[in-house]
Amino acid sequence: MAIKTVNFKGTQLNLSYLFLNQEREESILFLHGWGANKELMKNSFGTFFKDYCHIYLDFPGFGGSSVSKAMNSYDIKEIIKKFLHSIGKAPQIIIGHSLGGKIALLLNPKTLVLLSSAGIILPKRFSVRFKIKLFKMFKFLGLGKFYTLFASRDVRGMNIVMYETFKKVVDEDMSEHFRDYGGRAVIFWGKNDTVTPPAAAFRIKTFVKNSMLHMLDGDHFFFLDKSKIIEELTMDILKEDK
Repeated sequence: MAIKTVNFKGTQLNLSYLFLNQEREESILFLHGWGANKELMKNSFGTFFKDYCHIYLDFPGFGGSSVSKAMNSYDIKEIIKKFLHSIGKAPQIIIGHSLGGKIALLLNPKTLVLLSSAGIILPKRFSVRFKIKLFKMFKFLGLGKFYTLFASRDVRGMNIVMYETFKKVVDEDMSEHFRDYGGRAVIFWGKNDTVTPPAAAFRIKTFVKNSMLHMLDGDHFFFLDKSKIIEELTMDILKEDK
């Protein structure tokens, strides 16, 4: 593990990262989802994609990376661009899970591999809508400090900066960015995903012209035991392009 310091809007951020297969010329950047870290991605993909240098990175506020103020996905994208420039890498492939999928899209790689990506807004369940309205009422009454009573499992136990970050990123609609993406996208999804439902996968497939969709058994973390098939299907696509 290593630390790289980058400056973002006058703030120094310490970003925790690691390399595998550093001698390889071409590289892959792996981006984790909300509440996870680089270790989850390394444990899943560390023994695959051996022809590429692997870059694993903790988002600001996750794992070993620092954070000082709330940010949105566009802020995180800019931070990662600064990080990649500082290490002299321009990944040919970016693999992103959930929140990491949105960030990967914004980074606009030649090949985008999405794992149950966030970024498509679907209608919320009634229980979720009710909780949001209740929280807004508490906030109006000056009781916003009790946000943890309404927080989902994704943010429970996190500090207020990360909770504010969560509120910024959770409802970002990336539909236009998916429509505008001009590279190759390989989309993988868990058939039983309830966090980012399969309906979002089919919408992304419709938006991205040059894309393939693979529905696999499992939930939001389906990829934990599907790394081999993800590698094989992704490499098959890349071979077709050559």
